[in-house]
Amino acid sequence: MTNRLPVYFIPHGGGPWPFMEFPRDAEGKAPWDDLRGFLQGLDAEIGRRPKAVLVVSGHWEKEPVPTVSTAVKPGMLFDYYNFPPHTYELSYPAPGSPDLAARARALLAKAGIDSAEDDKRGFDHGVFVPLMLVYPDADVPITMISLKNTLDVESHVAIGKALAPLRDEEVLIIASGMSYHNMRMFRQADPAHVQQAVRFDNWLTEAVASSDAGARAKVLATWDQNPDALACHVPDHDHLVPIFVASGAAGSDGGRQVFRGKFLGKPYSAYRFG
Repeated sequence: MTNRLPVYFIPHGGGPWPFMEFPRDAEGKAPWDDLRGFLQGLDAEIGRRPKAVLVVSGHWEKEPVPTVSTAVKPGMLFDYYNFPPHTYELSYPAPGSPDLAARARALLAKAGIDSAEDDKRGFDHGVFVPLMLVYPDADVPITMISLKNTLDVESHVAIGKALAPLRDEEVLIIASGMSYHNMRMFRQADPAHVQQAVRFDNWLTEAVASSDAGARAKVLATWDQNPDALACHVPDHDHLVPIFVASGAAGSDGGRQVFRGKFLGKPYSAYRFG
């Protein structure tokens, strides 16, 4: 038996979607209802509360080295645009965890990975939107860690691998992004593009399933050679990169698809490792 916590790659959806009204289809469903249900059920799926959560967000992507939030009480970073005024008044008062930040930096240093810290950054919507549903009482400490601005596979798998010991220390690692992120086509129902999105989602699901960490990393490193990949991640792939970190932290735990939603036919998925 082990107390090791799993690692998740979760979709955080579009903007502040849980706090908006959307048209419902003939069955009475709104576009993000399935994602809401998945995120609200995540605490029960895990089965126990972590000591803290380390979140890798696709919205913190411009740092030259992985940068860790050391804020005791992170504020809010409303990094979305042209949404209703009330969505800029949201609050998520979860505490930060400077101790976890220090531990993460120590693990990175042990692996020979340079890092930095930031005590000013607030929760971006890749963090507060999903976690307001996972832990609505804001009672679990949250520490954020950035991507590197290189957005490459190798570096981010290595970051995840360095952070993997946290799983045995009651820390839940969540990689927050989107397996599909083409905002220009997101609201389009073009049949050919929908098929591209379906094929890439199927490829990604197969790519993360291997329990061989090295083999899994090699397959993920070929993501941009997939003929459908660049159609699904435009203009960049920052929302895909968190899954590289999750894969690194997973070690020999293969990933399994635990959620698959659709927006106008285009799938977006969540994966659990361990």
